Amino acid sequence: MKVLKEKVVFQWKIIEVVHQLVKICDQELVFEIARRSPGVRLIVHDKDKILLTKEFRKELKDFDYRLPGGKVFNTLAEYNKNKKSIKKYALIVARHECEEETWLIPQDPKLHYISTAWATVERDLYYYIVKKFKSHTKWQQLELGEDISIQWKTKKEILALIKKWAMHEDRSVWVLLQYLQ
Repeated sequence: MKVLKEKVVFQWKIIEVVHQLVKICDQELVFEIARRSPGVRLIVHDKDKILLTKEFRKELKDFDYRLPGGKVFNTLAEYNKNKKSIKKYALIVARHECEEETWLIPQDPKLHYISTAWATVERDLYYYIVKKFKSHTKWQQLELGEDISIQWKTKKEILALIKKWAMHEDRSVWVLLQYLQ
């Protein structure tokens, strides 16, 4: 399948809807996708524990255990302007999100995996491993409306959270399970 051209048919602050004209065999078809700026997630590892956040998620109307992280760009315009340097910006944001949410200063985070959403939604997640860090002198610096606490969990505790469906970001669960092997 080859994408012949794209046309943005709707754009909002962080998401756009795109029609892609594709060629499959000898036929041309239009596919519709939603595109959003990528995000970052951090696997902060210290001895036998991984740092998780317990975060209130309005879409769940409840708390969710997650890997720390956030959006690479706050607007679609920023994303579209900087697409070609996405890995550079993802690393900058990974460091920032680690400090902001966990009050830890990451030392040499390593890109571990890029999870690509498929089908009709295009949104990558960049996963970084942080094994060395320093404590920050400041407390969490959360954005307005964020309710996040941090908790160090053992492999056994993480597996128990996954088993009882206390972690809802499927891609992060999969990456974490792969990492814990």
